[in-house]
Amino acid sequence: MKQTTKAQMLAPLLLSALVPLFAMEATGCKKDEPPPPLPSAAPAAVPTPTAPVELVPEVPVAPSASASAEPVKTGGGSVAGSLKKCCAALTQNAANAPEPNKTYMLQAAAACNMAAGAGQAAPGALATISAALRGAGLPSACK
Repeated sequence: MKQTTKAQMLAPLLLSALVPLFAMEATGCKKDEPPPPLPSAAPAAVPTPTAPVELVPEVPVAPSASASAEPVKTGGGSVAGSLKKCCAALTQNAANAPEPNKTYMLQAAAACNMAAGAGQAAPGALATISAALRGAGLPSACK
């Protein structure tokens, strides 16, 4: 038999311990890549010049013979007459309405009578009358 020395016994142990270290050193650790550069701000777009807009004055249209004639009035009756019909309808509806609509209709009828007496135009008077009704419906004579 052969005698082995201590160095011969330690060599395989040392070699088995060092081989993985050499292998790791040879492959090395992967290093992180540097981050990509930040995008630079794009230069502002320069607007393209456009041709100036030419304004041409309108040519007035000559009025025709039919346009200069008096407009035809329809609907007959005066403003006060149509408001008086509305006021009468409000008073009549108030007689049969439950409270609080009865009170609202009587107040609207009073406002209507004042507007009719003053000769106020129907659109302006109807706005006041509708506000006095507080949600109660307008009679058909007022529409």
